[in-house]
Amino acid sequence: MTRYDFPQDLLDAKLALHRTQSEYEKYATTLPWSAEPMAGWEGDKQLHSGYRASKPDSPGYTDEQRQQVAAYRARLLELGSQVMTHPFWQTLKGSDLFAARMQLKHLHDVADSQGEAAA
Repeated sequence: MTRYDFPQDLLDAKLALHRTQSEYEKYATTLPWSAEPMAGWEGDKQLHSGYRASKPDSPGYTDEQRQQVAAYRARLLELGSQVMTHPFWQTLKGSDLFAARMQLKHLHDVADSQGEAAA
């Protein structure tokens, strides 16, 4: 397998993208289930089960929560653009380009599974 020599600024942008996405996903779990105020609901009882899906009333997002979500999304867009349009990609073609993108995509998977800092 070919190991690609990624420029440091590309690695830094990819790591920042990975970390920002992780932070955003963690933050999103603390938010109400609906961005707008919405009444809760209870679904029908499921066949052959006592399970009944439901959601409580949602107060919607606060202004602070909306601003934080917007900030995360803007940062993710900025970092994603840096990674996707980096000049390094123009040095590769065809299957090498695809292989390099996949290798960069999964660099943090290897580092995370080994308990090391992501590259």
